[in-house]
Amino acid sequence: MIITKTTPFTKEEIAKMTEEYGEYIKTVIDVEKKVCAGGGKMHADCEKILLEQGSEQKDLWGGGIDLVAKVIDFTSLINIRPRDDNHSMEILKPEMRQRFKNIMDYFFDGTIQF
Repeated sequence: MIITKTTPFTKEEIAKMTEEYGEYIKTVIDVEKKVCAGGGKMHADCEKILLEQGSEQKDLWGGGIDLVAKVIDFTSLINIRPRDDNHSMEILKPEMRQRFKNIMDYFFDGTIQF
């Protein structure tokens, strides 16, 4: 189940988002609007929802969170963007990685213990 929000996820919402992969949740974040879509089978599904809600492609970055290891990752096929100087599935620019991490921390704060 994909859930899209501008406020932190609740424990109940996180439980719903883990239906696809167990303790791992795929996420796509609009780093400008600070909107997160989480859950689902593919990052592209989350990306599609955010685009339909008015986000711009250049602002969308994908990754995820492993709830057991308590680790945020920065890897998604949607991150391959030569035009944005990102030639990898991983978010390469340190400043964008930090923005993504900060927003992930906001959305998952208080729901899992790091």
